[in-house]
Amino acid sequence: MELMKREYQKFINKTKKQMNKIKSILSVFLFGGLMISCNSDADDLGKNLFDGNSVTGNQVSYDLVAYNINNGDVVRADSYALQRATLGAFTEGQFGTQESAYVTQVRLSKYAPEFGTNPVVDSVVLEIKPQYDATTKAVTTTDVTHEGQAAKQTLTKYEAVKYGNPAATMNIDVHDVVTTDNNLGAVGTEILSNKQGVTNGTLLGTKVFSGNVYAVSINKTSDNTNLLTREAGLRIKLDKNYFKTKIADKNGATELSNESNFINYFKGLKISVRENDGYLINFAPNEVTMTMYYKSGGKSNTFSFDLGSSNVHFSKISYTRSSTFNTVMANINSTNGDPLLYMQGMGGPGAGIKLNGAGVSDLKRLYKERGAAILSAKVRLYTDTNTWNNSYTKPVGFLVRKQGETDFITDLKTMLGNSNYSLIKAYSTNSNPSYYDIDITKTIKDIVEKEAEAKDLIINIGEYLTSKGNLVSQDYNNNVSSPYRAVFVGTNTTNNNRPKLMVTYVTK
Repeated sequence: MELMKREYQKFINKTKKQMNKIKSILSVFLFGGLMISCNSDADDLGKNLFDGNSVTGNQVSYDLVAYNINNGDVVRADSYALQRATLGAFTEGQFGTQESAYVTQVRLSKYAPEFGTNPVVDSVVLEIKPQYDATTKAVTTTDVTHEGQAAKQTLTKYEAVKYGNPAATMNIDVHDVVTTDNNLGAVGTEILSNKQGVTNGTLLGTKVFSGNVYAVSINKTSDNTNLLTREAGLRIKLDKNYFKTKIADKNGATELSNESNFINYFKGLKISVRENDGYLINFAPNEVTMTMYYKSGGKSNTFSFDLGSSNVHFSKISYTRSSTFNTVMANINSTNGDPLLYMQGMGGPGAGIKLNGAGVSDLKRLYKERGAAILSAKVRLYTDTNTWNNSYTKPVGFLVRKQGETDFITDLKTMLGNSNYSLIKAYSTNSNPSYYDIDITKTIKDIVEKEAEAKDLIINIGEYLTSKGNLVSQDYNNNVSSPYRAVFVGTNTTNNNRPKLMVTYVTK
């Protein structure tokens, strides 16, 4: 019995020593080592590590003041930010109508081209490749004749990824553009989503889009030799007579002699939809192609245009807001909070969260009086089931920064090297309500233990982009192409799902 007591006391002493060591290095190692899991939570950490005779684990939550932030429906939209472009229009009751068009310069694949004598343009095809759901595949095979040979054509249909009303049909228009400032500018110049001075010129082509994209494969019947393969995409035929006059008949003309002359001669293209309600799709700008098929001297030829990264391109986004939305934005209370939070990507509104409230004051008291060590701290936000009870896809991520700062928050900077770390955890996104946890453990520890300034958190919908696997900067993100939006519960004392600061801490 005496031996058991001695062994138990050794265990208790060892545990206390470990706890003291943990507390001394908590700001670096505990944060980095225990907060990396995307699937588990640190809230039960105290229960798992400590017994009732040594250290007690505690979980507390505090109400937070949360308010709307009006971003003016404007976001950077040029090639720096535009990894994926959006196209379409969508209307719903809470946020109103959103329309997104795509504008791009066009360059020649070869300058001073030779098209021969009296070239005849057979067709001009613009192709974009919308993101699609590979699980929706439907395959049909038919007998065809391809270039005089018996063949089998395999047509694979995929449903494009849409945000909005997926059953809608939209008319996609392609215009050349007219500019009031000579041309669209230089690559790398910042362009905002509400850019003015760009208007529709000649209508070059129209496509009725049912929401599907098609991949094509044609194989010779006799030996199965492949004759044609085309990736899934959306092909739009353009006015061949326009391109004959504009391009093919310009042999030797100065307009086609060099890049500078050409982009001043041919300002660019605008792709848009006629409808104001349907859905939004997205595509990669660098995958947009345009090809002119023509004959000269009895031979068939093709000429391709460069619509890739060497060109200025941007999303042009416009809004017609609902009366509900306008009322909310006109009555923002950044002092006491707003009962509902309206958050939307593509330059729409965000939310502010105050951290200088009673919760932080209580944690400071616990730290000074009882040596409390914070193991986990997070902001929890819930979607509002009354105003946002629908089937639209929920947001998948947030951009988070401190008010007045442009760098990553401390929590994200600390964990940049850990590929398993997730700043945001989303829960129940296929049901109502959904909720999100934003990890701010290091931020709260610095406020409590180091008297760091408790700046407001600024939250917007979107995800950070990477370059070669690394995060680049706070403003390198996909907000410009994120179609998601939602109404969240704000500072509302009658709603149990109001924003909370949720903390797990331990004391001796």
